[in-house]
Amino acid sequence: MGNHNANSTNLKGHMRSHNCAELRASDIGKDITLCGWNNKYRDLGGLHFVDIRDKFGITQLAFDEFTDDLGILKELSLESVIKVSGIVRGRPDSAKNKKMDTGEVEVAVKSFEILSRAEEVPFLPHGKVSATEDLRLKYRYLDLRSEKLQDILSIRSNAMKDTRIALYSEGFTEVETSILYKTTPEGARDYIVPSRVHPGKVYALPQSPQTMKQLLMIGNTDKYFQFCKCFRDEDLRADRQPEFSQIDIEVSFASQEYIKNLSTKIVRSLFKFDDSFEVPTMSYARAMEIYGSDKPDARFGLEHTIVTDLFKGSGFSVFESIIDSGLNKMIFIPKTMKEFSRKEVDALVEVVKPHGGKGVAWFKLNGDEVTGGISKFVSPEILANLKSAGNITEDGTLFFCADAKHSVAHSCADALRRHFGTKLELIKKDVYKFLWINDFPLLDYDDEDGRFYACHHPFTMPKLENLDDFMAGDPKKLQGMTAEAYDLVCNGYEMGGGSLRIYQANVQEQMFKVLGMGEEEVNAKFGFFIEALKYGTPPHAGLAFGFDRTVMLLAQTDNIRDVIAFPKTNAATDLMSSAPSMPDPAQLQDLSMEFLKK
Repeated sequence: MGNHNANSTNLKGHMRSHNCAELRASDIGKDITLCGWNNKYRDLGGLHFVDIRDKFGITQLAFDEFTDDLGILKELSLESVIKVSGIVRGRPDSAKNKKMDTGEVEVAVKSFEILSRAEEVPFLPHGKVSATEDLRLKYRYLDLRSEKLQDILSIRSNAMKDTRIALYSEGFTEVETSILYKTTPEGARDYIVPSRVHPGKVYALPQSPQTMKQLLMIGNTDKYFQFCKCFRDEDLRADRQPEFSQIDIEVSFASQEYIKNLSTKIVRSLFKFDDSFEVPTMSYARAMEIYGSDKPDARFGLEHTIVTDLFKGSGFSVFESIIDSGLNKMIFIPKTMKEFSRKEVDALVEVVKPHGGKGVAWFKLNGDEVTGGISKFVSPEILANLKSAGNITEDGTLFFCADAKHSVAHSCADALRRHFGTKLELIKKDVYKFLWINDFPLLDYDDEDGRFYACHHPFTMPKLENLDDFMAGDPKKLQGMTAEAYDLVCNGYEMGGGSLRIYQANVQEQMFKVLGMGEEEVNAKFGFFIEALKYGTPPHAGLAFGFDRTVMLLAQTDNIRDVIAFPKTNAATDLMSSAPSMPDPAQLQDLSMEFLKK
């Protein structure tokens, strides 16, 4: 069972002398006291045994030397909390349990007390049959008794400790920033908190402490970090929650190299890598080209090949219609890896459909012969070009994701690659593949809105060699501009992201201008920040690790709810406490609020 090496407290006044995973043959003859839950009661024809369980493990209790009334055991329900005192003794050889850490010994009970009698529980946290997730979330406190969740809480706690040690060793100061703050654009909706003492005004829960940590740099904090709660009212999925934790870091006079070296030190500490561990770097453009994702899972191959131009003159209108402005990506699966049935190929439309794809084109290659799918449009010349582009030297199946929108083609090819990685069992779960993704786009132009949006956030420095062009504001040059931004990705997750920050007031003002924000809006939202930049701001940079996702990787789970003590559902509700809930009318009156009826 997890945490079995944890030591009991040496402080006086604790109700137990040992935990339920500690006792060994070396303890035989000792008087001990244990506290925990009734995991199992067995009556073997007059021989009575109870398995007592706590966070650390299980110990068997024997009642053959118990002189009090054994009738108390009839009152003992599963999950009742008990306290027991007795003497440690060895089990007979025939009764030793090698599967239990404490399997060599048992406790001959002298005194036994039911501290808290449990009613019949909705499910057993250590039962062989797993309860539904909704039931486990409703009774989260029962689910937390499970070995899995307690192990993950310990992983999370140790990760916090290791991170703190790594950062303190580099001279960082841990600073807590405000939870009740001012709304700042971070790409999602804010959670709003109405103010009672300022009727009609609100606070916003921070989506990140971005401006605050930059203000700490202006305030001479030099090296800052905190484990902070962030709040975003956005659509949820398996690796998102409305409230989440970050390891937030900001450093004055720092380069990208320093932030990356610092992050590598933290990763080494968290994942117990040796000093030779380094993180390779890949450009955003290259990641999109071969993976279709800016957070690729690099544990397996099946890289994409762009083949848009190679179908010119093929007669296949779907591909020819997108040659001028669209994108066509190819994935090759060797025959030695998998030979697909028609049913399996046809089912791939369901893989790409959620990403805007209309289908997956394909054909099979056997020597110089092509069959199935779009093979009739594949001339010998096209085939030769495809084989050359994809470095194909064996038989197999070629798959294609094409669309007039590059983003759709990338997303579909990425989904297809990940699907194959799972189905073909190419992913090794105990392997970690880290990448730095560099040179992100600075801005994204929205044709419908006719304006630019910040790809990272509006405090990100443009690539330094492009700063003059940025200040000039030529829309054509702005569209292709890259940022001093970087993401740390691992196994298909964005583990952390950061950037060099804008530290000159005129550059920050230009950024707001490029984003279409007028002077009045800027002053209302960021006037305090623009003013602060005018009083001597050091160049600074930072990064935030998504701490929940980091713990997901450490715990090797793909569900973020596993790594949070009291998580929300995909609908942002807490099934245990029934949150969110309606406020009392008196509360609304105090806040000068009323709800609009929908």
